[in-house]
Amino acid sequence: MAFMSEVNMSSFSHYMDDEYEKLFRRVNPPRVVIDNDVCKNATVIRVDSANKNGILLEVVQILTDLNLIITKAYISSDGGWFMDVFNVTGQDGNKVTDDAILGYITKSLGPESCVTSPVRSVGVKQTMDHTAIELLGSDRPGLISEVSAVLTNLKCNILNAEVWTHNARAAAVMHVNDEDTGSAITDPQKLSVIKELLCNVLGVGNKKRVAKTVVTDEVTHTERRLHQMLFADRDYDRVSDDDFDEKQRPNVNVVNWSDKDYSVVTIQSKDRPKLLFDTVCTLTDMQYVVFHANIDAEGPEAYQEYYIRHIDGSPVKSDAERQRVIQCLEAAIERRVSEGLKLELCTTDRVGLLSDVTRIFRENSLTVTRAEVTTKGNKAVNTFYVRGASGCIVHPKTIDSIRQVIGNTILQVKGCLDESKSVPQDSPTRSFFGGLFKSRSFVNFGLVKSYS
Repeated sequence: MAFMSEVNMSSFSHYMDDEYEKLFRRVNPPRVVIDNDVCKNATVIRVDSANKNGILLEVVQILTDLNLIITKAYISSDGGWFMDVFNVTGQDGNKVTDDAILGYITKSLGPESCVTSPVRSVGVKQTMDHTAIELLGSDRPGLISEVSAVLTNLKCNILNAEVWTHNARAAAVMHVNDEDTGSAITDPQKLSVIKELLCNVLGVGNKKRVAKTVVTDEVTHTERRLHQMLFADRDYDRVSDDDFDEKQRPNVNVVNWSDKDYSVVTIQSKDRPKLLFDTVCTLTDMQYVVFHANIDAEGPEAYQEYYIRHIDGSPVKSDAERQRVIQCLEAAIERRVSEGLKLELCTTDRVGLLSDVTRIFRENSLTVTRAEVTTKGNKAVNTFYVRGASGCIVHPKTIDSIRQVIGNTILQVKGCLDESKSVPQDSPTRSFFGGLFKSRSFVNFGLVKSYS
């Protein structure tokens, strides 16, 4: 009876916390101001809101999902109020003037969000027309081809998929539906067969690392889920120093600011799309709270500075914890780095398309390092990053042969084929760059340092 009483009290307390948050947000609704006049080359978005855990990720996720480029950001959430300023542009580098996009931002982050969803859940997207399949296993040549072949043979149509590889591991989130019904797969027996066969494919060749297949009707934000899956798999533990080019490795530093009980995280790396989302997502999932941050974007490199504490209120406590933060942030940035030649496929969608295309890649000794598969109406729009055998650069004759089979107008090559080391990156974006520390003293676990 005492135990049941404790459970009931815990549920009641959680209910009251939710009700208090709803009331607080109604009394103090969030405010969004969008200004296209104050800055010469960017749209300025200011968000003021009651503070809560995860709110920074929520805002960054909404802006990132709209494919906006965040060129600068100033974040402050010390106390009960959250104040952010973002300078953003479209993919073309110009200000955002589309009324539909501006209206969506205002609706998603402004007062209307309190009415439609008083307590928003970061990363959740509402759709019930498909079944989500999560895959995690050792990376190897031909893996995506084999997975998609299994799904095709089971009459599963792949609507969307995102595949990341990092540190000899592969993770994927796929949205599929039933070829016959065109809706989510609900037959328990078929779901069980899908899980069993995919586990067999993922488990080939590696008995030491766990392979996992999860079939679910819970639909979460794909990119955040991929980060969570690889983080839980400890892909940040490096198997070799040669796995990632040292020149491309981000420079991550963590020091303690003893006067304010903050840990200060600084990250300098090459700019790329969605970089801010990847770092904020990882800090949030590691249960760190960002109190202040500065993101600057005026040069060829991205610079990010975060003032954080653990959710329990403490700064980073030990050198072991500091190293773990550094490794996890390095991994978060590296996961989405586009290693390989970029190929874009656009054609009429059909069941088995992904299986056929990746089979052709495999037959020509190409390895897929990252993939984005989307369906827009009756069109399949897919992006692949590929490398040759053993990670070598893809030979132009190989691509010519593949394009002749698939179709020259269907498969487009983005970037140059004759680069000896560097490989094509994502579409051009504005670059991030940081300022310098203002002069202040930090304690790096017993070592006093001054930055000026």
